[in-house]
Order: sequence, then structure tokens, then C-alpha cells
Amino acid sequence: MKLLESIKLGAKTLNNRMVMAPMTRSRADFNGIVGKSTVLYYAQRVSAGLIISEAINISKQATGSPLTPGIYNQTQIDAWKNVTNAVHKKGGVIYAQLWHTGRVGHSLVKNGELPVAPSAIAIQGQQHFTMEGMKDYEIPRALTLEEINQIIQDYKQAAINAIEAGFDGIELHSAFGYLPNQFLAESSNQRTDQYGGNHENRNRFVLEVMQEMVSAVGAEKVAIRLSPTSLYNSISHQNLVEQFTLLIKELNKMPLSYIHIMNVPFPADKFPHYTTNSVETFGKLTHHTIIANCGYTRESGEAELEKGIAKLISYGALFLANPDLPKRFELNSELNQPDRATMYGGKDQGYIDYPFLS
Repeated sequence: MKLLESIKLGAKTLNNRMVMAPMTRSRADFNGIVGKSTVLYYAQRVSAGLIISEAINISKQATGSPLTPGIYNQTQIDAWKNVTNAVHKKGGVIYAQLWHTGRVGHSLVKNGELPVAPSAIAIQGQQHFTMEGMKDYEIPRALTLEEINQIIQDYKQAAINAIEAGFDGIELHSAFGYLPNQFLAESSNQRTDQYGGNHENRNRFVLEVMQEMVSAVGAEKVAIRLSPTSLYNSISHQNLVEQFTLLIKELNKMPLSYIHIMNVPFPADKFPHYTTNSVETFGKLTHHTIIANCGYTRESGEAELEKGIAKLISYGALFLANPDLPKRFELNSELNQPDRATMYGGKDQGYIDYPFLS
């Protein structure tokens, strides 16, 4: 199986082409510090060729959901060292996914502060989880130019902190409607300055963040996750193919580790101008390694690799429920089914108690 073949990624050789996708689990404490259960959770899944951590908040302002981890102070960095040490001790490779939620948050989670965004436009048709239950999204506060520059520097510092914490590289979470994705989309970015108004300007924030992180931690240690066709968190694009083509061409100028593309389905009748296959459309445009994501199985993941565009396949819920997923794929054995009720928050049930093959 191609899925089980080794591959070189940057300076690392991965044991297989199966990636554990980043998955929010909400098991940190109220100060964004991960504990012993998180160390075990990642160590259990070390047979993945590459582990990408759950999304990690780059600053206090970046936090949008309760019980999610941070990497902006020394206590948080030291806690993550326990995770990376455990993964490396077992021969694994782990990247940190860096996160700013932007408008995907609520003042109840942010000590009364409003969420921030490129423009003062609220998410519609969804609610946000808080410790007081589900709440409608608030109208976020539009960022000033000075604040945008500060967030770019927060990303840079978080990348430095992640390398100090022992991560082998970092991935910018520029997907699924979080802050970088908000800058990319007309539906959330109606600025008239250098960060809005046309494709080049809407791409600018992401490219400046990536450049700062590459400069800070070096070549082939920085990656990015994109979800061009995702509508989640009220994200939509008017000229999707044109904009992401331009973005990929600019990313080609940087010495990146990989581009992680989410192949998110969408209602084609409402978005006829969207590409039906993001991995194929945008993966062909780059010389960077492509990781493909979104609902792949053993069979469809293998078929995707056979096409030759994607070099690795990332699995989310399947790795959540099957810590030994590569072995199960190798033997074509039965899979544990994920318990949806324990995915977010809670204690060890549904986190570190999924059985291995006997």
C-alpha cells in the first residue's frame, strides 16, 4: 500500500503517508495548559507518519473556545514539551497547528472582550459553544492596521515558541473560517485598505504571516492548511479559483514543508463557480508536498495517492478512535467507531481509552 510507504518531509523521514489531522479536543485547563492525558493521547497515536496537533492559540486574544490550549507563555510551552518528548521518544514526528479564531468566538469565552475580525461582520446561521451553553455569534470588532501587525508578530512568536516546545514544524490554520481564512474571504473581509478590496490584498495577511514564520524558524518547517470550498463559519468567495491560484503561486516562492488541502464538499447548485476538487485543482499548481484531507477511507486514501498529486493523506476521526490506525489499515481489520458525544471536552473517556488491536 502506498499509504504505508515511507516519505521524506523536510529533514524528516516519515514511516508512512498517513497523517493524524489536527482535531480540537478541548482537554486543556482554563489557562490553556495541556496535561498528562494529552501527553498519552498523542503518544498513543505515534504510529501516524506525521501528527499535526490540535489547533493551539497563539495569544490570549486568539482564544475563541473554552479549554483549548495555548503556546504564548512559558508554562504552556513547558507543558507541550512533555507531549513532543513523548512522541519523539517513540520515534514520531509532530507539527503544531497555530490558531487565531478571529470572529469564531464569544465574549463569554474572552473575559468580556469582543472577538476581532477583518471587518465587523457576524457569523450567521450558527451558534458558538460557551461554558454557559450555545450562544448566537456577536458582531466582531474590526482590527486596526496596528493590531493586524501585532497579530502577525504573535504568529511569529508562537512559531518560535513551538520550536522551543520541541515541535518538528508548524502549520498555519488558514482553513475552516478562522482568522486567516476570514481575511481571504469577501464574505468576512470588506476592508478598503491594503488588506482588502482585491485578491492580492485579501491574500496579504496570510502571506505576511507565512513569511514571518519562515524567517523565524527556517526552511521546510512551516506549512499551511487551506479549505477553499468550505462554507463553515459563513465563509464564501466570489472568484475562488482565481484567488487561490494566486495564493498558491505566492506560496510557491517560500520554502515550505507542505500544503494541507481540505477537499470540503459544498452545494454545487449554489456555488457553480467553485472547483469540485480542491486537491486536484490547486495541488497541480505547486511544487510543495500536498496533504489531502476530508473524509478519506483506507480505499479512497489509497486511490488519492495513486493519482500522484497528494503525497500524504490526513485522517481525523479515524485516528481519534483508532490510535493504531496504520496497523488496522495494513491488516484491513475492523475499526473502532468514534464517540461523537465525547469529542469535545470531558475527561479521559473518549480520549485515551479507545482500544488497540489485541
